[in-house]
Amino acid sequence: MNAVAAAAANWGIGLDNRLLFHISEDLRRFRALTAGGTLVMGRKTLDSLPGGRPLPGRRCVILTRDPAFDRPGVETARSPEEALALTAGEDPDRVWLCGGGEVYALLLPFCRACRLTRVFAAPPCDAFFPDLDRLEQWRAVRREAVRTEGGLSFQFIDFVNSAPAVPPASGHRSQADRRNDLPCRIY
Repeated sequence: MNAVAAAAANWGIGLDNRLLFHISEDLRRFRALTAGGTLVMGRKTLDSLPGGRPLPGRRCVILTRDPAFDRPGVETARSPEEALALTAGEDPDRVWLCGGGEVYALLLPFCRACRLTRVFAAPPCDAFFPDLDRLEQWRAVRREAVRTEGGLSFQFIDFVNSAPAVPPASGHRSQADRRNDLPCRIY
């Protein structure tokens, strides 16, 4: 799994369940990266999308604590472990963690890379992306030139995680794994 986000200079990503920035080039990049893949997000992030509906052309896994949550077109995970299990058989480069702040904090350790749009502004915010500059296992491996759109300067930065966490076993075990459960006697 990889993460994708747009974060302000203070690592802010949202305010009042809305994105901080509307940068067309960033949105096009998000669309290109995630098209045909799987998005993992929280319920509040889903609610912030147009009509509260999943984005077209993508599988959508929603992480929520709400036991009554049910929305057409999405798969629901009630825990981070369940979200990881739902995406376990997929190509990790096609699974995208995309918010919000709580979900990033819970699942970012399992990500192999992050495609970040760093916006050089610090507006008020109430949701944050983890500060990759302070996390030892994360390092920037590619920085594109700074660009400007609508008075906002931003930069695309690719980070890699040198020690991604290993997801817990999903409960789906091979026949060979189950053979090890057979009782045996040592003579």
